[in-house]
Amino acid sequence: MIQLKRLAFCGVLLATGYLLGTYSPFAPARAQEAATGPSEDTTKKIVDANDKLKAAVEALKLEQRYESATRGINSYAVLVGGLNAKEDLEAGHGVDPETFAALYTAAYDLKKLNARDDSLADWVDISQLDYDNEGRLTYGGKIVRIYPVSRLKKLRAQRLVLLGEIKAAKTAQ
Repeated sequence: MIQLKRLAFCGVLLATGYLLGTYSPFAPARAQEAATGPSEDTTKKIVDANDKLKAAVEALKLEQRYESATRGINSYAVLVGGLNAKEDLEAGHGVDPETFAALYTAAYDLKKLNARDDSLADWVDISQLDYDNEGRLTYGGKIVRIYPVSRLKKLRAQRLVLLGEIKAAKTAQ
């Protein structure tokens, strides 16, 4: 009888081990599949859009309506018809969201990781990037903020007019 109990116990133990092995919440984590990028057709459209943004940047620079804090294209500044990030940053009036993101990541890389970020324009003095006592980003001792909501709304309306999505008369309201 004891022999039979031992044999049954071993069988239950073996079955339990098999079940846990095949359907186990304790199984090792599997690596995620590599994220696939956009299709070839979509990639071509993105490259075409980037080329057109470059042409728009050149036109805005000729009209003295574009000064970016980054070496790359500030698509937000282009789509609203131009911005002067240098003037805004140095005056402490706030910056557009794309400029804020670039400055924030550059400051993080510089202060937290001790790595230099080469994505900022030459005129940006990275030695002036810092954080205040409350952890807010500063440039030249002034807190860097995104534009006030009122300015963001005005820029959004301006972009919609430029893109032909609304008529200029509606923005005057």
